Amino acid sequence: MENGSRRVRVKVPASTANLGPGFDTLGMALNLYAWIEMGLAETTQIELFGDQMNGVPADKSNLIYKVAQMVFERAGVRHPELYIAMYSDIPLTRGLGSSASAIVGALAAANALIDRPFTDDDLFQMATELEQHPDNVGASLFGGIVVAFWDGKRAEHIRIEPHEQLEVLVAIPHFQLSTDKARGVLPREQSLENAVFNVGHSSVLVAALCTGRLDMIARAMRDALHQPYRAPLVPGLAKILAEATDHGALGVALSGAGPTMLALVDRRSSRKAELEAFMRGTLKEEGIEASTMWLSPDRAGVQAHRVTSADSGRTLFEMIKGENRA
Repeated sequence: MENGSRRVRVKVPASTANLGPGFDTLGMALNLYAWIEMGLAETTQIELFGDQMNGVPADKSNLIYKVAQMVFERAGVRHPELYIAMYSDIPLTRGLGSSASAIVGALAAANALIDRPFTDDDLFQMATELEQHPDNVGASLFGGIVVAFWDGKRAEHIRIEPHEQLEVLVAIPHFQLSTDKARGVLPREQSLENAVFNVGHSSVLVAALCTGRLDMIARAMRDALHQPYRAPLVPGLAKILAEATDHGALGVALSGAGPTMLALVDRRSSRKAELEAFMRGTLKEEGIEASTMWLSPDRAGVQAHRVTSADSGRTLFEMIKGENRA
C-alpha cells in the first residue's frame, strides 16, 4: 500500500481523575472527545483544528508525533515522516485529561497504523510510563471507570461499568492550571491519619460505584490528601466541595489537578438546574468566569479504525463537523 493511502483515524475520550480520595488511582472517561488522523507520508505535515489547539506545536516536537515514534521504535519499524491531523473539544490544562487523551490517541493511532503489534495492556503500560500515573490514561484507553495503580514498573487496572443513571456536571474556569503547579502545593509527607482517611474513603467509593450505591457517594468522595491544599488555587472550590451536595449533587470533587470542578449527579434528579446555578454563582462571586457542561461517562474508550476509500475523500475536520461531539 502506498504511504499516502495508509491512514487511521482515532477518537479518544476526555477523563477525570481522582474522584476525590482516589489520588492517582481513580479515573473516569467522559463523552468529550479528541480526534486524531495519522498516516505515512513523504514529508511530515501536522494540521491542528479548533480553539483547543492554540499553542500546540505543528512540527516534530508535537507530542502526537513523538509518541508515535516511540511506538514505531518499540515495534522495530521506522516511519520518520507522518501526516497528523488533530481536532479536540477537550480544554487544555483544565483537569480533563487533555495530555492523557493525546498520549492514548497517539499510541492507538500509531499501533493501528502498523497493524496492531501491541495489545491494549501494552498500550496501557506505555501510556502510564509516559504520564507517570495510570488514572487518566486508563480511563481514556478502556472507557468507563478505572481503578488502577502503578508501582514504577507495571500498571494494573480494573474497569468498572458506570451506573446507567450517573451523569456529570463540570464547571470549567476560564483559566489554566498546570499539573506541575497543582502538584507543587502538595506536601511531600502526609500524616497517618490522612492516609487512613483516604484509604477508607476511596475503598468505600469504589465499592459504591461497583454496587450502584449512589447514596454512599457523597461521604465517600471526601478527600484529605490533595483537595485541601489545592483549594487556594481555585477560588470557590472550598465552598463547592462543602455545599454542592446540599444543592443536588451525589458527590463533588476537583477534576484531576483542576481547575475544573466535577459533580456526580443522578440524571433523574429534579435539582440539576439548582446545582448548576449554585456552581456558576459560587465561582462568579469569586470573580471567576466559567463554563458549565453536562456530560456522561464514556463507555467505549479509545476507538481506532483504518481510513477506507469511502471516507478518504473527507478531511478529519469535515468528518467530525456534523458529529455530536459531546
